[in-house]
Amino acid sequence: MKKLFGVLALVAAVVGGALAIGVLRFVPRQIVVVPAAPIQIDDDAAAQRFSRAIRHRTISPVDSASQPEFERFHAFLTESFPVLHKRLARETVNQHSLLYTWQGREPKLKPILLMAHMDVVPIDSASENSWTHAPFSGKIEDGYIWGRGTMDDKASVLGILEAVEYLLSEGFQPQRTIYLAFGHDEEIGGNNGAAKIAATLAARNVQLEYVLDEGMNILSGIIDGIAAPIALIGVAEKGYLSVELSAQTSGGHSSIPENENAISSLSRALQRLEAAPFPAKLRGPTRAMFEYIGPEMDWTKKLVLANLWLFKPLVANRLAQSPLTNATLRTTLAPTMFNSGIKDNVLPTHASAVINLRVMPGESTAGALEHVRKAIDDPKIKMTPLPPRMEPSDESDIKSRSFELLARTIRQTAPETIVAPSLLVAATDSRHYAGLTKNILRFLPITITVADTHRYHGIDERISIADYLRCVNFYAQLIRNSDK
Repeated sequence: MKKLFGVLALVAAVVGGALAIGVLRFVPRQIVVVPAAPIQIDDDAAAQRFSRAIRHRTISPVDSASQPEFERFHAFLTESFPVLHKRLARETVNQHSLLYTWQGREPKLKPILLMAHMDVVPIDSASENSWTHAPFSGKIEDGYIWGRGTMDDKASVLGILEAVEYLLSEGFQPQRTIYLAFGHDEEIGGNNGAAKIAATLAARNVQLEYVLDEGMNILSGIIDGIAAPIALIGVAEKGYLSVELSAQTSGGHSSIPENENAISSLSRALQRLEAAPFPAKLRGPTRAMFEYIGPEMDWTKKLVLANLWLFKPLVANRLAQSPLTNATLRTTLAPTMFNSGIKDNVLPTHASAVINLRVMPGESTAGALEHVRKAIDDPKIKMTPLPPRMEPSDESDIKSRSFELLARTIRQTAPETIVAPSLLVAATDSRHYAGLTKNILRFLPITITVADTHRYHGIDERISIADYLRCVNFYAQLIRNSDK
């Protein structure tokens, strides 16, 4: 027994020592910078221009026909940013998307590309009266600009243009060429907008230093255990797949029900899917995120995150409790549509449902389909993949100069933040540029609380004036930093 206690004491000492070494090696990764002085623009005028931009109902077009609202928006941009439109070359790509070229002094340097999308999602007519201010009013009140597109994604479009207009007015001329790319159909896949711009650049043999798109934001009060706002840079994004599930039966009169009908068959299939989630994997950008923010936490959490070799199951289980963090651990699946029946006393002959999957990097849409098939395990349920179908992105290197440059710029313009890489659980237009660069980054410096997460594509979308002005400062500083 004495020998056993000795062995246990030795094991405890070894484990304790290993934990201590893990904490000692868990050093801060934040770049120390001097905050950048804000650029000198007319803040009120900039807010008013942004407000006017929101009034343009640039809803994603369902076809390639003429879109007068986009044409009016283009004219508004020309009027609002006269210096930019005089000095930069502007091309209209596939009728409604825009590509600007700011020619640099050194053609041997790889260009950079700042991108955003002009289109917005439509307003659900059933919820329109629930908005505090009309969704396309661009109302300025209580320190906010209200309306569809304020967060997603006209803050990027107008923020980039304001920054370039300012720099041009100050006489700035970049060494490396800068492209500004604004798509018109990101919300429905980007195949007619960003994809066409990327193809245009590829045909000219353009290779980019980096691409910056929308994506992640500054999180406030969302991650437990850290008081500072966290600026997350998306270095990868999930894949996208929707699948229609359908069941067919003979139907009949509801007074003589059979043991199984289309609705019950499909309902059981959905229940099986819910009971068979994809496995959780704490790896890649999600693990890297905790390696960046962990050193900023209190001692207990730091001990755990510094020693994921031991505590990874515990951390993954805790993250899985919240829908927001669970989505960063696994491929997710959500039923989004269900349709069946024609009358209350008629057994339906057909039932269909659509499930939407967001596929983790390192996995594939084919693998996700196989998981769904095995989980349902019912040959009577027909599975039909729907377009668009997008594979997960590659991961951008967090050790690259491009990532360091973006992190530095964030710290200069939002010095209160902790910067970390992360996984974007949604999809962006940036995937269309994967053939032009290895460095694709996704970030927009607006502050998001738990309540704000519901404003994306939801009711009362808004942005604070302070956040919008920070976007302008951020893009101006990034352009300057990229020139070094």
